[in-house]
Amino acid sequence: MNQTRVTAVYLVETPYSLEKAAASIAGEQSTGTFTAVPGETDALKALHGAVVESIEPLEEVDAPSLPGAKTPPNHDGKYRRGVVKVSFPLHNFGPSIPNLMSAVAGNLYELQELSGLRLLDLELPDAFAARYPGPKFGIEGTRKLTGVYDRPILGTIVKPSVGLSMEELSALVERLALAGMDFIKDDELNANPPYAPLEGKVKAVMAAVERAADRTGKKLMYAFNITGDYDELQRGHDLVVAAGGNCVMVSILSVGLSGLTALNRYSEVPIHGHRNQWGMLTRSPLLGIEFTAYQKLCRLAGADHLHVNGLQSKFYESDASVVRSIEACTAPMFGGYATMPVVSSAQWAGTAPATYAATRTVDVMHLAGGGMLAHPDGPASGFESMKLGWEAAVQGIPLEQYAAKHPALQRAIEKYGKG
Repeated sequence: MNQTRVTAVYLVETPYSLEKAAASIAGEQSTGTFTAVPGETDALKALHGAVVESIEPLEEVDAPSLPGAKTPPNHDGKYRRGVVKVSFPLHNFGPSIPNLMSAVAGNLYELQELSGLRLLDLELPDAFAARYPGPKFGIEGTRKLTGVYDRPILGTIVKPSVGLSMEELSALVERLALAGMDFIKDDELNANPPYAPLEGKVKAVMAAVERAADRTGKKLMYAFNITGDYDELQRGHDLVVAAGGNCVMVSILSVGLSGLTALNRYSEVPIHGHRNQWGMLTRSPLLGIEFTAYQKLCRLAGADHLHVNGLQSKFYESDASVVRSIEACTAPMFGGYATMPVVSSAQWAGTAPATYAATRTVDVMHLAGGGMLAHPDGPASGFESMKLGWEAAVQGIPLEQYAAKHPALQRAIEKYGKG
């Protein structure tokens, strides 16, 4: 890797040649504009200009993926796609995530020469690792805090997402903690609402967590949603830590990567990174950003856990895409920076075999809301069924066969396995 440059990889669609589109990207995001200007000397461009490193042609299509693209004179009606690599001098913006984003994304998505653009990946020099220490806990630290090894960390989400009184929430958390849960998180819809201020929620939840721990000897991890403005992040974090809490959660796209970075600087507990709103950045295949690139930025900024959706989920994302996301979170980066992938969305015991078969890892957090809470025999059986699902998966035993000897798993299949 070139330690003096950042390389961005793009999927491009254009009514022009790929070479012209690539040159437009490089010029727009460094020294150029739509016309030559005084001062844009060859020496300046040599020192500060972005460089097209490679172009890999792909297919041609007959219609633009995005509106607003202009066409050249005598356009042949074809829109060309390709993978384009562009490198940027690090000294143009330095090891700064906000200014990196201005360089590699910036106004690119508005260029009329492009009828499609997607940021696929980023290659970052070590200067970013020196500036951003990454997650403080990650997979190993989360396992140490939960005491869970050799299997996924299993948990659930508070449901109903909103509307519970503090008394109802406390009773629910205690019941779930006594059921054996490793982890519980607030829903992304519930942070510090007027009807249930965070201070009261922390007090009610931690009282329940401690009561359950006194009985079971196990203190579960509860991720309090502290999403808010910068000053609210620190107040929320400090409330949780002072009460004996062991995890905070933020909606990353709400607080921004700079908000996540700021929280990571003083955080004393793992940061659970939720990616709600992600679909608007990625659902169109010729627009936005690939998770492979995005998760690198989240890891740099300090996310200890990062949502990746789930296999066989209720969302649009393909299983193959989810698997790539899980693998991306644990791929080597600067020699460390491992983040716990959080598998969620319509999950239950029956999704464990497919998840393990596709990833061959137990280093995931597997969350099930209805898939545990709505188990016919209650959440304790729901939690047990999830463990059994993973046992079957790791041992290579068909789920139905394993369920014949384990009633909790059999009942889960009867409830959730009917399609």
